[in-house]
Formats: sequence, structure tokens, C-alpha cells
Amino acid sequence: MSSVPSQSSAVAPLAGIVVIELGHSVAAPFAGQILGDLGAEVVKIEKPDGDDARKWGPPFVDGAAATFQSLNRNKRSVVCELRNDADRQALLRFIDERADVVLQNLRPGQVDALGLGAAALRARKPSLVYCNLGAFGARGPLAKNPGYDPLMQAFGGIMSVVGEEGRPPVRVGPSIIDMGAGMWAALGIVSALLRRRDCGEGSVVDVSLLETAAGWMTMYAAQYLAGGELPKKNGSGQVGIVPYRAYRTADGDLVVAAGNDALFRRLCQVIEQPALADDLRFAGNPQRVRHADELYAVLEARFATRGNADWMARLEAAGVPCAPVQSIDAMLRHPQTEALGMLQSVPGSSIPLIGLPISFDGERAVPRSAPPALDALGPQALFS
Repeated sequence: MSSVPSQSSAVAPLAGIVVIELGHSVAAPFAGQILGDLGAEVVKIEKPDGDDARKWGPPFVDGAAATFQSLNRNKRSVVCELRNDADRQALLRFIDERADVVLQNLRPGQVDALGLGAAALRARKPSLVYCNLGAFGARGPLAKNPGYDPLMQAFGGIMSVVGEEGRPPVRVGPSIIDMGAGMWAALGIVSALLRRRDCGEGSVVDVSLLETAAGWMTMYAAQYLAGGELPKKNGSGQVGIVPYRAYRTADGDLVVAAGNDALFRRLCQVIEQPALADDLRFAGNPQRVRHADELYAVLEARFATRGNADWMARLEAAGVPCAPVQSIDAMLRHPQTEALGMLQSVPGSSIPLIGLPISFDGERAVPRSAPPALDALGPQALFS
């Protein structure tokens, strides 16, 4: 492994924790990367031809797809043929002797069939924290079904509220279900480790893609249960808040969030339409929601008359929250992104990567090593 940059223990709170990642694709690898960023030693167990995400390109960099590289830093890769008895026994010995955590998102039922499920491993080692990251959850009629991010954006209702009304379903671009499930897995694991510190016992953590998708629909579910109406697609807008969306300007797109009456009044001054604030149709947020189409027609016409920079200067001077719709390159090179140090150099990597979005006492975790090359030596190389 690459030499480890020095950093305080505050940003490596999981130093000394050993994690076995029986993971592939996005969700479990993202969880493993979070734990690795927090200081854990993460051992990534791969099949002989590697995690499928290694081939999810182009583009490729440093021998694997850029997608794989973004999800697997601070890990070591070990090829382990789980159906081979010698490989599996070597893995079991390593878990017994060194592992604190096992994290898995293999096909439903596979780990149990191989003797690597939570019940079998915790019977051998009661202090083990075991995390199942499934598709449809630990129980129910679909518990044994596999799943992927777009399936869960559909099944969980997210696609029903994303995009424009009357248009085909749209998937949220980032893998919010996979990555969200990875975040919940990491939070559950850290919580279980804290509990173990107090009582000495490990536990089984269950998270899933469906539960993550349902969790993202919290506000929509409450609105439906309270009002009885199915939510509609709102483009760049938000159910229950008006005006709160993007507008096409003379040279780009700008999101303006006037989320209360005071901000709306200021917005009316900025667009030189002060009478709108006294119009009974727009007097409060409930009225603005009911008359959203009429209000947005006025706002769209006004915002089309000037460019982004001009509107931003006026809105910011008035204290009205706004932001341009930026491309990825604009976001990465923006002075605010640079000031936060979100794009980090990674030892052994040809490209910088987005860092862990957490700081401790103003300090962000420093990547210790690049995503690993596929280790074709087999488990004996590490487990012996």
C-alpha cells in the first residue's frame, strides 16, 4: 500500500477497525469507502474477474472504470473464490482473527449458502458487526429479489415525482439509492460499533435500497397522507413551496428559492414587480401554491430579460437565495468548491477524487491510497 499521509485521530476515528467488504457495484463499495475514509482498514473481496464496476466505462483510468475508482479508495483488493473451500476457509480464519465488521451486498441467499451469513459468522464471533445491504429488505414477499438503483427509483416512487408533468419517467442522475443505502450502512455500522464498545456484543445491521428510496420520499408521503392527493412532477420545483424553482435567463438557468413571505416580497422588488407581493393570489405561500402557474408565468418572463450574473448580483444584494445551474466542470473549479477542499489528490491515482463530505474540527480526512488494482494472488497473500 502507499505510504499513509499523517492526519489527526479526529479525522480517522475508525483507525484500528478492520472491515471485510463482500461488495460489488455501488452501494456496499460506497459504504466501504466511507469507512475507509474514516480510518478503517477495508479489505475488498473480489471474484476472479473483479467487481463488475471495474468494467463500467469508458472512461477508464489507472486500469479500471472511473466509476470504480470513485467508490473504492482506501481499500485492499483480494481475489477470493468463495465457492473454493481453501479460499473460503482462509477468509473465515481472517474474519475470526482480525475482522470487526463484515459488509455484504451479494445476491440474496448467497452468503448463507456459503456459510458466510450473519448467523454463521456471529455464532463463531459474537463481537462481529455484520451489515446486510440488500435490495428489497430483510423480509417480505420480495426479500429474495435482486435490485439496482434505477429499479428502486421506480419502485420507491421517486420517478413518479421527477421530471416534467406529462413527460416520460426520469431517473435522478446520481445513484442516490445506491449511495444513500451506502450512507445508511456506514451509519448503522458505526452505531453498532459504538454499542459494541459499551456492551462487547456485535449485532446485525440491515439496510436496503427500497428502504432508502422510501426514506427519500418522506415529505411526499406525509403530504399524500395528509392531503390525499398524489404528488405531481414539478420539474425543478418543490411540492408545497412557491416560488422555488429554476428559470431560463438570457444566458443560462438560475434557481431562485424564495421560501417565505419576506423573501417573496424582496424577490418582487428585484424583478421590479412590487405589486405582486400585495396581490391576494400571492399573499402567502398557500395562495402562491394554488396560483403557481400564474405566478411562474410572470417570473419566467422577467428572468428571461437578463443574464445569470446580472440577476445573481441583484438577488444576492437583496438577500434572496439563488444559484446557477452549473455543469460538473464549473462546480469543480468554483472558488467555493476549491475553498472547501472537496477535490482531493489521492496517492497513486492519476486523477483527484471527491473527498468525504465531513470535516472534524475543520479538518477533512486525507485519502491514504488509490483504489486497488485487482489482486490476482488469492486470499493467501493477505490472510496467511
